[in-house]
Amino acid sequence: MSDDFELDTDDLKRRMDGAMANLRTEFASLRTGRASASMLEPVVVEAYGQPTPINQVGTVNVPEPRMVTINVWDRGLVGKVEKAIRESGLGINPQTNGTIIMLPIPELNEERRRELTKVAGQYAEHARVAIRNVRRDGMDQIKKAKSNGMSEDDQKFWESEVQDLTDRMIKAVDDALETKQAEIMQV
Repeated sequence: MSDDFELDTDDLKRRMDGAMANLRTEFASLRTGRASASMLEPVVVEAYGQPTPINQVGTVNVPEPRMVTINVWDRGLVGKVEKAIRESGLGINPQTNGTIIMLPIPELNEERRRELTKVAGQYAEHARVAIRNVRRDGMDQIKKAKSNGMSEDDQKFWESEVQDLTDRMIKAVDDALETKQAEIMQV
C-alpha cells in the first residue's frame, strides 16, 4: 500500500454512528404501549421564561409498566407541565395529585401498532440513506486518490474497507428496526 493516501475510516465510522444514534433517539420517541421515561424527552415546559426539558423541572419515574410519574419540584409549574404533556401529541392524558403528575399509558390497538411499525421503518430507511451517503463520500475520496495515482490494489483495499463498514452499519440498523418492531407489536 502506498503511504500517500490514508482514508479516515474513523471519521466515516463516527458519521455512520451519528446516524445510528439519531435512529435510536427517533425510536425512543415512538410510544410502544409500555411506559418509558425517554418518551417524555421531546416534551419541553415553559418554565422560568424559557423552554425547559421535563426532567429539569421534576423527577421522572416509571413505577409500573403502564405508568410514568413526574414529581414536579415547583408547585407553580404543575399546570404548565400538564399542559405541555397534553399538547405534545403523545396521546397521554395526565392526572395530577398535588405535585405528582401520573401518566397512564393506554393500550395500543392493532391499527396503531401497524402505523408505528411503518413509522419505525421510515426512520430506519432514513438512517440507511444517511449511512449510504457517508459511504458515497468515502468512495468519492478513494476515486479522487485513484485519479491522483493510487494503485488499483490500494483502491480495491479501501473500497472493501468502506463497504465492510457500511454493511456492518446497515445490519445494525436492520437489527434495531427488527427489535423495535417486535417491541411495538408485542401484545
